[in-house]
Order: sequence, then C-alpha cells, then structure tokens
Amino acid sequence: MAEQTQVRKYGYNIPISEKTLQVPWEEKVRVIEEVKSDFRFKEYLFGCLNCGVCTASCPSNRFFDYSPREIVQRFLENDIDVLYDMMHEYIWACSQCFTCWIRCPFVNNPGGLVIIMREVAVRNAFEATKDLLKPYGRVLLKVMTTGNQLSADMLQPDFFPDWGPKMLDNMENLRPKRMAIPFDVGKSVKTAWEVSLQTAIEMYQIWRDTGIFEMLERLDPNLYNVIMDIVEENEERWEELMEEMEEAEA
Repeated sequence: MAEQTQVRKYGYNIPISEKTLQVPWEEKVRVIEEVKSDFRFKEYLFGCLNCGVCTASCPSNRFFDYSPREIVQRFLENDIDVLYDMMHEYIWACSQCFTCWIRCPFVNNPGGLVIIMREVAVRNAFEATKDLLKPYGRVLLKVMTTGNQLSADMLQPDFFPDWGPKMLDNMENLRPKRMAIPFDVGKSVKTAWEVSLQTAIEMYQIWRDTGIFEMLERLDPNLYNVIMDIVEENEERWEELMEEMEEAEA
C-alpha cells in the first residue's frame, strides 16, 4: 500500500507544493531512487553532526531560503516527499561553490548531491526545470554551437546599464578593437575566442555519448532543433574536409 503523503515543512518553513502532493508515491520513489543510484552518491553522503557549518558558510543561504544541511538531512531520513519537492525549485538556489564540501567535518558534499539531483531533474524534464533553464537558452546556444558562453557582440550597453557610460565607448568600433588582440583565436566578434572545427566535432561526440542532446530535446525541442541544424552543418563540413585530406594524400 502506498504511503500516505503528508504536508510537512522543511528548510525555512517552505511548504511542500500541491503539485508534489498530487504526484503518485511510486513516481516520487522512482525519481529519488534514480538520484541515489548515481555512482557518486555514496561518495557525497556519509553522515551529519547537525553542526550547521555548511549552511553557515553557504553564500546562497544569505540570499535565499536554501540550506545545504537540509539536503543532507533529508537524504539521511529518506524523506521522499521533501526530496522530490526540492528537485523542482529548491536545489536551483545552490551556486555550486562547494564551500559546504570544504567545511563539512564529515566530508559530505551537499553541492555534489545537488548536481545529481539537477541532472535527474533535467533527464525527467520537470516543468519547473524547463521554466528555470529557459532564460539560459541563449547562453546554451552559444556554448553548444561555438564553444563559448559569451561573445563580444552580446555585451550591449542597453543590456548592462550598471556598467556605466564607458560601456558605450567599449562597444564602438568593436571589430577593429578585436582585430588588435595579439592572439589569433581572439580576433572574433561573434565569439569570445575561436574554437577549431575539430574541437567542435569532439564536443558533439561527447554530448552524444553522455546523452546531453537527448536531455536538451526533452527540455526545449525548439532550441534543440536550432542547435542540431548547426551541429549537422558543421559535421558535414568536417566530413568534406576529411575526404579532401584523404584525396590529397592518395
């Protein structure tokens, strides 16, 4: 018989969401077991003194209702409801600085546990995860198509008014300024630096083998299609280049 889900509170009196309460118990257990089955899980969780050092040291704790100690405690207690609920929004407050890991006397790694929880949330394409990651679509597009997360032409004055009036001067005559950079890979406006086609092809293979493309397709099909068009175009260019090299060597 499925365990009766109860309304409980965790962290700084954040209630479990109604959406979590409506999810079948078996599904919540499946998701949490997926987290615990990760090979890193046993290396990140050992025990807890409840000393609170991790939370006291946590930068995110200063600004959000987030406590790395709660992550550890809930796994030790196997609190399925709370852990499942945390995976939708709570864990995304973590800044991944790993101060918690450095300071913990038991060498627990709450930040590492959060990494696993985030990966499982992405693989399961939670709606909250889709919403949270949507603003990063432009950065993801840049990373997966150019190997850079930012480019010179993205730094527009209107986007960064807090950078002051000099920002406008920095953006004027951007191309000549970039061409003056003393190393060849930096002479680009659309990327922070040039990534070779071979490196890009190697990255694509890594993302295929690790299932990154599949996760992206589940999270954002439109962004996936845009990225894959560029990926496939680059792969065709690479194949043509390899054929030309083979013919030249023949």
